[in-house]
Amino acid sequence: MGRVTERRRVIRIRDGAISARADTLVAEEPLEIRLNGKPLAITMRTPGDDFALAAGFLVSEGVLGRADELANIVYCAGATEDGVNTYNVVDVKLAPGVPVPDITLERNVYTTSSCGLCGKASLDAVRTTARWPVGDDENNPVRIAPETLAALPDRLRSAQRVFDRTGGLHAAALFTPEGRLLDVREDVGRHNAVDKLIGRALQQGLLPLSGAVLLVSGRASFELAQKAVMAGIPVLAAVSAPSSLAVDLAAETGLTLVGFLRGASMNVYAGEHRFALRTAAGTT
Repeated sequence: MGRVTERRRVIRIRDGAISARADTLVAEEPLEIRLNGKPLAITMRTPGDDFALAAGFLVSEGVLGRADELANIVYCAGATEDGVNTYNVVDVKLAPGVPVPDITLERNVYTTSSCGLCGKASLDAVRTTARWPVGDDENNPVRIAPETLAALPDRLRSAQRVFDRTGGLHAAALFTPEGRLLDVREDVGRHNAVDKLIGRALQQGLLPLSGAVLLVSGRASFELAQKAVMAGIPVLAAVSAPSSLAVDLAAETGLTLVGFLRGASMNVYAGEHRFALRTAAGTT
């Protein structure tokens, strides 16, 4: 779709000089996600990869975990009163036999900020709903060198095509522990960018992502940490700070959580066993 960016007139002031010009902005539109024909959620997103976004959202909610659990995803026709398709409503149909959560009265999924769960209840929900452990596979343990992780933000930045034109997008990327880029998605919301990554992995039959490193622009919230856990991702790194609940979730589940990843500096908040550190870390 051609709605990833839009042009708007802007008055530019530089050193006292005033001029009019067209500016490229990132597009932001609502996406309604329906499940088997019933409204489930609305998110503000950058159009594009909408089917992957919906699929990834349902992985995060614990509804989907395998490609064969998804029958299809379609845009709903006639989404406006005049019958024009806005491409802002998608319907996800589950395969026969896949349990459908009860959404008739109140959403019983736990992952969005509007669900009313917090603290220990949120941690318990992730622990009881996650399909795959993020602990190390004895046959293929994930290990990453700090210098490899330090190089990933620059690689992510160089892969952000729309950000170069707008400066207004978050990004999320999957890397191998050796630093090879696997996939990158952009969106006005960092949680949507992560859902697009996870949804694409689901569609390709790649879940769980037990050998991947997830890098996100901005901070690492509880929501992003739980998305990593629900997809079986063992390492989450962010260029900014994590939240306290994200750290609690990482410690609870075995997720390696890294924040303030800037240049050669970083803070490891949980899961330091996946790093080959030259000196023992202090415990104070």
